[in-house]
Amino acid sequence: MKDNSLSVKKRVNQASLIDRANKTKPVRTLNDVKAIGEQWPPHDLPESSYELLRRSAETYAERIAISYFETAENHHQTRKLNYRELFQGVTRVANLLHRLGVCQGDVVALLLPNLPETHLALWGAEAAGVVMPLNPFLEAKAISTLLSTAQAKVLITLESDPVLIEKMFDALADAPTVKNVVLVSSEIGFSCEEIQSRFTALQSPVKVHDFTKCFLNAPVDHLESKRKISPDEVASYFCTGGTTGLPKIAVRTHAQVIANTWMVSAMLGAALNEESVLFCGLPLFHVNGVIITGLVPFFKGASVLLGTPLGYRTSGLIPKFWEIVEQHRVTAFSAVPTLLVSLLEHPSAGYDVSSFRFAICGAAPLSAEVLQRFEQTCQISISEGYGMTETSCVASLNPVDGEHRPGSVGLPLPAQELQAAILDANGNYIRDAKTDEVGVVGISGPNIFSGYINARHNEHAWINRGDGKKWLNSGDLGKIDKDGYLWLTGRAKDLIIRGGHNIDPSVIEEALYAHPEVGLTAAIGRPDGRVGELPVAYVQLRDGASVSEAALLTFVSKTIGERAAIPKAIIILEALPLTSVGKIHKPTLRHMESVAVTIKALEDKGVEFSTVNILEDGVGGATVQIQTRVDNEQHIKDALKLFTFPYEIIPMI
Repeated sequence: MKDNSLSVKKRVNQASLIDRANKTKPVRTLNDVKAIGEQWPPHDLPESSYELLRRSAETYAERIAISYFETAENHHQTRKLNYRELFQGVTRVANLLHRLGVCQGDVVALLLPNLPETHLALWGAEAAGVVMPLNPFLEAKAISTLLSTAQAKVLITLESDPVLIEKMFDALADAPTVKNVVLVSSEIGFSCEEIQSRFTALQSPVKVHDFTKCFLNAPVDHLESKRKISPDEVASYFCTGGTTGLPKIAVRTHAQVIANTWMVSAMLGAALNEESVLFCGLPLFHVNGVIITGLVPFFKGASVLLGTPLGYRTSGLIPKFWEIVEQHRVTAFSAVPTLLVSLLEHPSAGYDVSSFRFAICGAAPLSAEVLQRFEQTCQISISEGYGMTETSCVASLNPVDGEHRPGSVGLPLPAQELQAAILDANGNYIRDAKTDEVGVVGISGPNIFSGYINARHNEHAWINRGDGKKWLNSGDLGKIDKDGYLWLTGRAKDLIIRGGHNIDPSVIEEALYAHPEVGLTAAIGRPDGRVGELPVAYVQLRDGASVSEAALLTFVSKTIGERAAIPKAIIILEALPLTSVGKIHKPTLRHMESVAVTIKALEDKGVEFSTVNILEDGVGGATVQIQTRVDNEQHIKDALKLFTFPYEIIPMI
C-alpha cells in the first residue's frame, strides 16, 4: 500500500520528466517533437491523477493551484487553494465517496458548474471510482439516460441552483442506480433537509448528503479505501457531442489521461512552467477545461484561474477579459473560435498584457481570416490545436515557440501518430493518403481512449491499417504536409454532396469570413430532390454590423472559384446555435433546413398541413414530423418523394 501522507520522502519532481525529455529546448519542428517522443514512456510517470496531484503537493505545496472569482465585476476578490490544500481536498472527497459505498469501477456523476469544489470532486471521484462529469445544460431526460447507461451510483450537484435541482429530481425519477446525492453548499439555496424531504415524499430511496459536512469529517492524510490505483483502471467517462441528441460515453483510463497530460506538457515545453497562470473559462464537464486548464498546469506546478461558475458564458466577462488578464497576470488561456470572434469586439489596447505567453484554440476549425484578424486586433498569438474526447484531449498543436501555420492545426504531439487514410464507402482501409492528399484522419498513441460504453458506437470508431496498432477513426478529413503539419478540411459528415460532387463547406465559410461584417458563419447542405444537396450558408453578423443577405451573396460569388460551391442562399440569424463549449452546432441548422424545405415542398404542391417539426432520435439523427389530415397522406408522399431525409406523417385527431 502506498503512503498517502505528505510527510513521506520527497518524490521525483514530475516537471523534471519534461525537462529531461526536451532538455529545456523549445519545440519548433517535427524533428523536435519526434526527439521528445522517443523518450516515451518515462519510467517514473505518475500512474494516476491522484498520484500526479500527490507529487505536485509535495513539490509545490504552498504554491497556488487554483484561484477562483465568483463574478466578472468582482474578479479582484478571489478564493485560493494551494497545492497542499488541493491534494488534501481531493483525498477528503475520495474518502467521502468511499463512505457512501463507492469502490473501484463505481461511477460518480457530477452536475456542477466551474467551482473549486468541481476540481475536488473530479479528482476525488477518480481516486474513489470513476468520474462522469455531465453538462448541466442537458435536458433532464438526457441526463437520466446517461446516468442509467453508466449505472451511476452517486450524483454530486449544486444546491443553490433551483433549475438544476428540479432537473435533478426529473432525471433521478428514471435513474434507479443513483442511491446517493451530495449537495455542494452555498450561502443561499435549498437545505439538504428540504431536498431529502422531497425524495422521501416521492418514496425514493435516494439519500441526501451535505458536501461540506461530509468533507470536513473525512481524513486528509490517507485513503480509507487503501486503494492502489492501476494505470489501466478506468478513470473517467466523458460524454461527447453537443446539447442536442444523446452524447456518446467515452471510456478513458488513468494511463491514457496521464499520457496526454505528459504529451501536452512536453509539447508546450518551457512556455508552461510553475510561474504560469492559465485562465479557465471552458466548462469542467469538457475535456479541454479538465486537461488544458486542469491536469496539465497541475502537472507543471502552474496556477489555474477559474473565472466564475459559467466561465466564458458569464454576462460581462468578455468585456472585462483583458482587464482580468492584466490584473491576474494571466499567461495563457484555452479558447474556441466563437470566443475569439467575441473578443474581437473588445481589443486589448490600453491593457498591460505583457504577462501573456500563448493561447490554444481548438474544439472546431478556426478560420485563417478570423485568426489573422484576432492577432492583429488583440496583439495575442494563437496556437491552433486539434483533439477530441477520444484522444483524451489534444492530438496536435502549432508549436508555441515554432512556426504557426494559419489554417493548420499543427504538429502531432510527442508520442502521437497521425495519418490521413483513404477509406472505402464502408469505412474500410484502402491505403495511406500521400503528402498533401486529403483523407480521413487516423490517430494512434498512448492517449487513445478505450472505446464507447455502447458497443454500437464502436462499429466505425477504428481504422485497421494492418500494422497491429490501435488507430482512431476521427471522422475528420484532412491532409498532412511535407513538414508534418495537419490541415483539416472538414468533417466527413459535413461534406456537401451536390449531384455526386463533394463541396468542402470551409470554401464557403472562408469566403464569408473575409467580409468585415461577418462574425460567425456555417455552410451546410440543403436537401434537394434533384441533386441531393445544395450549399447554403448561415451567418451571424458582428456587433453593430448591417449588411443584407443579398450583399453577402454577391460578395462570396466573386471570391468562390468553384461555381458549384456558390451558396444558393445566405441566411442571417441573430445568433448561430452553439454547443455548450462554443462550437457552431450544424445539426441544428440542418434540422432547420429539413423543416423549411418540407414546408416549401408541401406549399408548392398545395398540400394542407397543420405543423412540421423535428423529432431527434437521441443519437444524432432526426425525423421530420408532419401533422395533417388522414386524406392528405398520399399527397405528402408525392410532394416529398424525391427527398432522402426521413419523415413521419401524424394524422390530426
